[in-house]
Amino acid sequence: MRPLKLVATLLAVLVLTTGWARASPASAWAERLEAELAWVEAKFPGEMGVYVRDLGTGTSASHRAQENWYLASMIKVPVAIAVLRGIERGDYTLETPLTVRASDYVDGAGQTNWHAIGSRLSISYLLDQMIIHSDNTASDMLIGLVGISEVNALVQSLVPQGLGPITSLVDVRRHAYSQLAPAAMQLPGLDFLLLRNQRTDAERLAVFSRLVGTPIERLHLPTLRDAYDAYYATELNSGRLDAYGELLALLAEGKTLAPASTAYLLDVLERVETGTRRIKAGLPASVRFAHKTGTQRARVCDAGVITVAGADRRIVVVACVRGEPSVARSERALEAVGEAISKSGLISDENTP
Repeated sequence: MRPLKLVATLLAVLVLTTGWARASPASAWAERLEAELAWVEAKFPGEMGVYVRDLGTGTSASHRAQENWYLASMIKVPVAIAVLRGIERGDYTLETPLTVRASDYVDGAGQTNWHAIGSRLSISYLLDQMIIHSDNTASDMLIGLVGISEVNALVQSLVPQGLGPITSLVDVRRHAYSQLAPAAMQLPGLDFLLLRNQRTDAERLAVFSRLVGTPIERLHLPTLRDAYDAYYATELNSGRLDAYGELLALLAEGKTLAPASTAYLLDVLERVETGTRRIKAGLPASVRFAHKTGTQRARVCDAGVITVAGADRRIVVVACVRGEPSVARSERALEAVGEAISKSGLISDENTP
């Protein structure tokens, strides 16, 4: 076990077993949760960051939430907010159709890639695909509608500190592969579909080498893992988890959109079909969870708003893990975050030690 993780484990045991660090009843759950999260991370091969806030009291718990984390597809929530603000302005409606162009295609989940060039897809369909299925092509079509500068201006107006620049989803691939060769910035989305369809990283490097006209031995880095690590270091599509939690809090409290738009987006987020083995798997079946997941190489996230059934309580939770190549093990760590929240007393109202 790494030294820092050993220290975290010992501190967690001390808090959980002796009641060290006395807390008021209102914050007791936060003390218990932070101790449990340190224990969860100590058992996880990678690193973990978590931010939890009770919107009713403002009390929060934090585990490495002030560090910078790659947010992956969680950036699609501010894209959705930007789109819905356009609807509120009267620029278009949920039924306004957008035309699929060859330049829109990019690899990822969802059904938008199944539609032929020239197909007309409604904004409501694209929002569903982007949020519920984490469809990258739908996301880039919506980013093309509002403009990436509008998305970034929105984020900066809502959360001025803590969230870095957001890019289109095809530019995520371009920036990652450009760590191997700068010519990647000129590749179309269809080339990244081709790269995604290769079976191994070695095959991807061979195809990429041909696409950019650069021999493998002249690529800037030896592996795709190195390329993605270099991309993560740029801090694009990244941010602090407490800052992202503030964005979700503003959404839940109706401070980003009009009431009808807020209800619409939260409903879509409750219907998310990705990440069923993450935070949601560790929460009681009685709660509602409006959330968005994010997944990329050695990076897995989940974040949303928990609504406790039968109680006037909403809880923001943001969690990310990194450094573990196994998605299954990363998802188990996020499930453990849900379990830790459940055991802390925040949901069950057991707010005394």
